Amino acid sequence: MQEQLLEEGDRMEEEVSSGISFSPLVWVSKFQTMAREAYKSKPISHWVLLLLSSLGMLVAFPASSLLSRVYYANGGTSKWIISWVAVAGWPIPALILFPTYLFFNASPSPLNLYLFLSYVFLGFLSAADNLMYAYAYAYLPASTASLLASSSLVFSALFGFLIVKNKLNASMINAIVIITAAMAIIALDSDSDRYASVSNSQYIWGFVWDILASALHGLIFALSELIFVKFLGRRSFHVVLEQQVMVSFLAFVFTTIGVIVNKDFQGMVSEAKTFKGGESAYNQVLIWGTITFQLGVLGGTAVLYLASTVMAGVLNAVRVPLTSIAAVILLHDPMSGFKILSLVITFWGFASYIYGTAPGTKLS
Repeated sequence: MQEQLLEEGDRMEEEVSSGISFSPLVWVSKFQTMAREAYKSKPISHWVLLLLSSLGMLVAFPASSLLSRVYYANGGTSKWIISWVAVAGWPIPALILFPTYLFFNASPSPLNLYLFLSYVFLGFLSAADNLMYAYAYAYLPASTASLLASSSLVFSALFGFLIVKNKLNASMINAIVIITAAMAIIALDSDSDRYASVSNSQYIWGFVWDILASALHGLIFALSELIFVKFLGRRSFHVVLEQQVMVSFLAFVFTTIGVIVNKDFQGMVSEAKTFKGGESAYNQVLIWGTITFQLGVLGGTAVLYLASTVMAGVLNAVRVPLTSIAAVILLHDPMSGFKILSLVITFWGFASYIYGTAPGTKLS
């Protein structure tokens, strides 16, 4: 079916290049036909799961990002605690996984040495990624941090090309250049949104940690798809849950060790007492941060299984402007002209990337 869609798209391009009458209405009609054929090629359950997974990325992820910023804005200081919150919800996908064994005749994937070591490596990378993002949200406004995180689309494309052999074309390369330019614009506007309590060096480090975390995030996406292809074979949806449980649990182990060594568990009691809104507000921020982050990651991993690194990268990037807009509305983040320009350019980059990944686009 995919080959048929690509052939149809090639014919559309040939019509344009050969001078045959070609109107936007004709293109829309043919695109609708391709979309209808793609829809019919999968069972309805596939599209329902894909919709729920996409909503997990577009709703839960922005919510967890805003909660991280709320934690720091209201008196929280620990980077390790926020990193720990991100993986403390690892039992959530486990609670979804075990019923598939009991009621849907699914069997656990064989856990060989290579697969286990892959999980350990991804768990370590996830723990490091969460810690980097924690530093970014400690020093940057949520809107700025999320815009910088849109660079993960660039890294997802590059690592997907290098590791999983996903194709790159002119539109996708154009998107990479555009989004990189948008990040440069934010860097030029660094003085407009820096908090008074944050030093210039802290702001710069927050910027650096955000970019590094986005690069690592793109690498994790590509490696996750590689594991599906090489070791799990994309057999069924329950393998997505298996991977998420294992990676989140191992990331939880690595992060818990860091929290213990840094003695941050002991500091949670005093931190809760001085938190704006009291201990109840402190606990709610951490609990909801745990739930929303895990649902967002679960949605992202599911999109990898149900679609590809390409779609996961697109959705991961689309959630970025959603987070920025929500931060301006709910947290009253400053929104300068440069940041608005960066947001518009980022949208342009997203559109170019989505066009480049659509069926019918010739690949290099």
